[in-house]
Amino acid sequence: MAVTTEPFGLTQAGEEIKLFTITNSKGSILRVTNMGAVWVGMLVKDKDGNMKDVVLGLKSGDRYETASYDAFGGTVGRSANRISHCKFTLNGKEYVLANNDNGCNLHSGPDMYYFRLWDYETSEGELGSSVTFSLVSPDKDQGMPGTLNVSVTYTLTDNNDVIIRYNGVSDADTIENLTNHVYINLGGHNSGTVHDEIMQINAEYYTFGGDGEISDGKLYPVEGTPLDFRKPKRVGDEIDTDNELVKSKGGYDHNFCLCNDGEMVLAATVVNNTTGIRMDVYTDRPGIQIYTGNYISEKNEGKEGATYHPRWGTAYETQFYPDAVNHDNFPSPVIRAGEEFESQTVYHFGLAD
Repeated sequence: MAVTTEPFGLTQAGEEIKLFTITNSKGSILRVTNMGAVWVGMLVKDKDGNMKDVVLGLKSGDRYETASYDAFGGTVGRSANRISHCKFTLNGKEYVLANNDNGCNLHSGPDMYYFRLWDYETSEGELGSSVTFSLVSPDKDQGMPGTLNVSVTYTLTDNNDVIIRYNGVSDADTIENLTNHVYINLGGHNSGTVHDEIMQINAEYYTFGGDGEISDGKLYPVEGTPLDFRKPKRVGDEIDTDNELVKSKGGYDHNFCLCNDGEMVLAATVVNNTTGIRMDVYTDRPGIQIYTGNYISEKNEGKEGATYHPRWGTAYETQFYPDAVNHDNFPSPVIRAGEEFESQTVYHFGLAD
């Protein structure tokens, strides 16, 4: 395997954006860009041997810089998901963040990591070809303490694994809760809604909040709710019920608790019966946010002339629980000064049995 590089547009400041392509021995293709350390495409064979691009993506790199908050394939940090009341306290000091989501801070916005141009390098290793994107996030960036040196490495293996590895170190105590916001549709990126996909989530609990809170600090059982995916279930079966859990979100947009104590576990499995493509998601993060793209904007220009609509892709965001920094009983997203962090998520693509 090897990495090929080609131009992918210009930033608003006139800097060149790059598109990187890795092809493995099976013919599968991974595409990523240094604009936002974004996952742009993933081509795998369906049950008939035809190539399907299962990642929703935009037509050029400059579109990612100016896109809506849909975060197509973007690397999200420092802290993914929502922080309630736009503030947190660390080491006795309160930090106030921007209000960019109805009284909450979402994805550390508005100056998200996926709107920035990252440095890059390519490499070859035992597992396969890799592209590593790196970024220096200065002290007080996004309102967060400490200068954070962070990298995201994408590796495509001959086993059709896409390995995403996050590394970094800060010179002061801070939050680290990175994830990837790729939208995946195993029928193909331009094939319609994900309602017919069959999903299983290996989680017995979820987190939820009310009255303006993102989380009340409790874990709730999925049993008896539309969030019970412990056995494989069609995504669309309960997505439009009157149950307030899904009705209030316009579909699925929930954190599922993996309770894995930092060990790699199988978090979710998804199958598309039309294409026969299966995806397994493994992670060492304690939670996975399942978001069925309920508010995907139709204004973004998709690749290959696609116009994406709500629920045309699902994001599998492996991360700490939402608002974890404000709940001492949740696994903590705080990293200490000088201590290197590492986390890994693996997306395995294959065919259903």
